[in-house]
This record gives sequence, structure tokens and C-alpha cells, in this order.
Amino acid sequence: MASLVGSPWMRMRVVPEVAPSILRRSSFLFRRSFSVSCSIEAPPKKLEGEVRVRFAPSPTGNLHVGGARTALFNYLFAKSKGGKFVLRIEDTDLERSTKQSEEALLQDLTWLGLHWDEGPGVGGDYGPYRQSERNSLYKQYAEKLLQSGHVYRCFCSNEGMWVHIMVYQFYHILLMPRLDVEGECDAPNPKGLIDKPVNPWNILELEKMKEIAKLKQLPPVYTGKWASATDEEVQEELEKGTPYTYRFRVPKEGSLKINDLIRDEVVMKVSWNLDTLGDFVIMRSNGQPVYNFCVTVDDATMAISHVIRAEEHLPNTLRQALLYKALGFAMPTFAHVSLILAPDRSKLSKRHGATSVGQFKEMGFLPQAMVNYLALLGWGDGTENEFFTLESLVEKFSIDRVNKGGAIFDSTKLRWMNGQHLRSLPSEELNKLIGERWKSSGILTVSDGPYVEEAVALLKDGIDLITDSDKALSNLLSYPLWATLTSPEGKHVLEDKLSEVSSSLLAAYDSGELLQALEEGPAGWQRWVKSFGKTLKRKGKSLFMPLRVLLTGKLHGPDMGASVLLLHKAGSYGIVAPQVGFVTLEDRFKMLREVEWEALNKDESLLESAAPASN
Repeated sequence: MASLVGSPWMRMRVVPEVAPSILRRSSFLFRRSFSVSCSIEAPPKKLEGEVRVRFAPSPTGNLHVGGARTALFNYLFAKSKGGKFVLRIEDTDLERSTKQSEEALLQDLTWLGLHWDEGPGVGGDYGPYRQSERNSLYKQYAEKLLQSGHVYRCFCSNEGMWVHIMVYQFYHILLMPRLDVEGECDAPNPKGLIDKPVNPWNILELEKMKEIAKLKQLPPVYTGKWASATDEEVQEELEKGTPYTYRFRVPKEGSLKINDLIRDEVVMKVSWNLDTLGDFVIMRSNGQPVYNFCVTVDDATMAISHVIRAEEHLPNTLRQALLYKALGFAMPTFAHVSLILAPDRSKLSKRHGATSVGQFKEMGFLPQAMVNYLALLGWGDGTENEFFTLESLVEKFSIDRVNKGGAIFDSTKLRWMNGQHLRSLPSEELNKLIGERWKSSGILTVSDGPYVEEAVALLKDGIDLITDSDKALSNLLSYPLWATLTSPEGKHVLEDKLSEVSSSLLAAYDSGELLQALEEGPAGWQRWVKSFGKTLKRKGKSLFMPLRVLLTGKLHGPDMGASVLLLHKAGSYGIVAPQVGFVTLEDRFKMLREVEWEALNKDESLLESAAPASN
């Protein structure tokens, strides 16, 4: 909550609005008159003590992980308190807002499992839930402020005619040379938007104020004459059809205390003498409301009880608090969440890699893992536990355990966490995800069945992302025998009488003994390996390492018995796509017959020259 202390609110005379001038519109700019005569309808009252939070993204791009975390914290807070999670689309930036971005936002939130109780596609008692559909409401409250004297018309705004041309040099290059002796501009209106000449001194007044503030190293604030203009001066400009903004009259003295749930008490001083805040615009000359005004009206009329948002919005809180007071609205409780930082402790941005929810989704991350990881960026339950489902987060979440400091985004940690969630999925779901991936990526011709189930069970410990499964299976199906035998690490195995093991293995294959054992499954393989080891008087590593190299072509990998059984089934079922280059067991034994072991031990270059025979 907040309280305002200091000088009483100032009042001003209200000038009736004259008839609007003829409007000329373009694709990016237009001016409106919005005299309002209807009364403001009171919104539905929320239940006493009901928690209502909102996530209010702008549909101007992808959902950043920082925005997703803000949405998550709002969701968790609401659900942990039995409250409502409201989604509001802040699309008043008409140039940058797109329907495609809005749809992507909704899809990303749905993918994360953050289902809103009120908002687009759901409805609710406090709609509409897009700011672009609430313009009439903003105009009504702007008119209320005008009538109460908290707002006045300002005619020296460059919000209208020059809204897209804010560069100082523009005035010197294009506008100043065209000024006539009477002080009016004879330059053609940009895009033909304004039907009457505009006094350039009104426009240049703002630029002069900005230059003075810059010289004094102060933030630019408005100190112009329209705050105390006479009725006659205002009426004269209205009759000319001069574009104007609505400016909020800031109290000259006072301080504002805001109780922030994360940052404790935040004290903001309002001092005109110190130039910390000037009278600010709430409605542009084209009829569009400014962000801080929209947010205040929306949060109040939607009965939002708690505003949980990024710390970037902390400076906005001052203007919004002044508007709450002027409109007679109850102040919500604020909680400003720290930023998500990159490993170098700068603000996380595109230069650090993937930053949007959509990108992580495409990379194969699970929504459960994203939610879990985002929750831990600035929050913890006070234990060593790091594995949470969305349901357990709702149960454990407490806003007072959210940290003030920035959280470092660690992609390695996120990848590890994804693997934990992936392997915790029910086997049916995991088999479906990975099986469909193998088929869509062109490794297998089927997406389900016994082979997929056994392959997933064998390989899942090495899979952190769904996309990792491609490499895991392709590696299992490959046979890099030549590369292994000629590697420095393979030399030790080669010198351990590998040729003798190869001869015995070929004999077991030719007799049908090995194939029969493989047909019997794991039990048959175990009996055969035990018997084979006794025959060679080998056991442990001296038995399994040469067998692994000869049968899989590798020194390391998942369980050898399960691997060989899958290789046998892959050849028998014919489910491996031709383009994968799978070497069947039959072909592997053919290659073993062609190895000249004596020559290999003397000159490894001979084996290297024979490598093409494996293709």
C-alpha cells in the first residue's frame, strides 16, 4: 500500500471543449477529439480479501524468459492464495503490436501450463482484456481528471505532428528554414495529417526545456506555461484546432512511500524544486493514452490487488501512484522482481543466446523444466530441493522468499534440469516423445513398439533434451571400428590379444551359438557371455572391453548386452531408415573377417587404408 503526504492537490479551472476539427488519418498517425459526456460505470466489486494479479505483456515480440518468470510468479502467488490470475494484453503501441505476437504469447503461456482465469479467449467480468479495446474507458477517466483539475491541456506537445520525428536536428534542417516572419511554419504537413498551421514555438518550447535540463544534468521535465494558462489562452488554441495533450499536474511537494513485498519499504520523493518529476502526459494529441495512465486505470478497474512485475517498472510506480490518488483508487500492493542476468552479470539479451520461451521450446526443452528452472531464478523454498512440479510450486511458493538480487541464467543448469524432468516422465509419455522424434528425424520408420521402448530405456540416461535422442540412437547404430582401433586409447585393447577374441567370436557367430543366445533375449545373452568368458579364461574388463569393441566398434557406451540385443533386433525388424547408414551384425562380422591383425599390430596404416571397406 502507499500513502501520499505533502501539499494538498491543486485544482484548476476547466475549459469547455470546442467542436473538434476535421480529422485526417494516416496508417501510422491520427488526431482525435474525445469529449466525453457519459458517466463512468463502476466495475464489478471483488470479494473482500480476494487476491487478483495480472500479467500484462505487450505483443511486440517473443515472450522473453524474464516475462515468463514474471507470469509464473504471478500465477504461483494467485494460486497459492486461492486467487485469480488475469492476462491482459497491452497493445496500445499500434506500430509494433501484432496479432502474430499476441498469438505466440498465448501459445507460450499455454505451453508452460500457466492458464489464466480471465483474459483473451476466456473472458471475465472485468473485460475487455486488450488495451486497444478499452480506449473509451481511458478517455472517460482522462476527462474526469480534467474536470477535477488534476489534468490540463498542453498545446506545446510534440506528441502529435512530430510523434515519429524526435531528433533535434530535424527542427534545424527542415523546420527552421521554413519559418515565415509571422512565426508560423509554411512547410507542408507530414503525410497531410494536420489541417491547420502549427505554431513552431509551441513545439520548440519543449526542446528548449530539454536542453536546459541537460545543461543542469537533470531529467527533462515540463515547466511550460500551459500549467497555469488562462481560460482565454486555452480557448484561443482550441479555436485554432491546435493539437494538445493531457498533462497530469504533479504536486509541488511531498513524498510517497510504497510498501514493496520484495524490497520492503520504498520511499520516493516528489519535488518540483529538485526537478525529479515534471507534469507528465497521460493522453497524446492523437487520442492514444500513455502507458502509465493505461496501467493505472486497468489495474484499478480490474480490481488488481497485487502488482508483481520486474524491477524495471519501479520508476513507473511514482507516476502511477499519483494517478491512483487523483482518481480516488485504492493502491494495490507492489512487488518488484529483480532482473534475470547473463553469466557476465549484464542484462540477459539475445547476444547471450536463446532468450525466448519459443526458442527453448524449439530446442527440445520441456515446459515442466522451464517452469521449474524459472521458479528457481530468484526463489527457493529454503531447502536443498531443486526439483519441483508446477503443482508443488503452488504449494511451496511464498513471495517473501523471492530474492532482491539479480539471478544468473545458467543454460547448463537448465539443460541438466530438463534431463531430470525428462527421465521422470511416465514411460509411456517418454516413449511417445522420443519415438515420434526418431521417426520425424528420419532415423526409424516407426514411432512406437518394442524396439522403441527398449531403445528409450537403454539410452534415456544420456538424453537431456529430446533432440539429444537423435545422436544417442545414431551413435548406437554406428560401427566406428577402424577409428577406435587406430586411436591412442584403442591401442591398449588391440595389444591385449584382441585378434584371439575376434577369432573365437567369429566361431561363435558361425556356429549359430551367438545368434541363438540373442534370440533368447537378456537371459540367453548372459549365459553365452559367461560361457564365452570361461572358454577364453577371461572375465571382467578383460572380457567385456574387447567384446564391446568388436561388437559395437566403440570403447564406451550404454550397457553392452542391451546394446547388442538392440543391434540384433534392428537388423531383424528392418525399422532403421536406409539413409542412416546402419551396419547390421551380419555386416560387422564380415568386416571382422577382413581385418589383418598381424599387419595391424605392425603397421596401423594398413588398417586405415582398408577403412573404406566398412562403407
